[in-house]
Amino acid sequence: MTDRIPAWIAVVGAVIFAVPFGWGLGVLAAYLTAGSNFGQLPIMTVPLGLIGAIVFALTSSISPWTRLATTAGGTALFLLAGYLLAR
Repeated sequence: MTDRIPAWIAVVGAVIFAVPFGWGLGVLAAYLTAGSNFGQLPIMTVPLGLIGAIVFALTSSISPWTRLATTAGGTALFLLAGYLLAR
């Protein structure tokens, strides 16, 4: 199946999914660093998470389909965690 779909489509999808994934990584890093009352710490950690996720999505040493699956799966997990915590 992946032979018929160009790899650049998977890379574009990975970059799109990298934005919410990186945001979630930044907020998680702030939470793990300072606890639930993390205040302004995400101003520093969210951009680092975004940059890290986008660099990961554009890395050529990993298969494009693996990068897409990782960023999409991480985004889905962060969305599910946010939904469950907001209930």
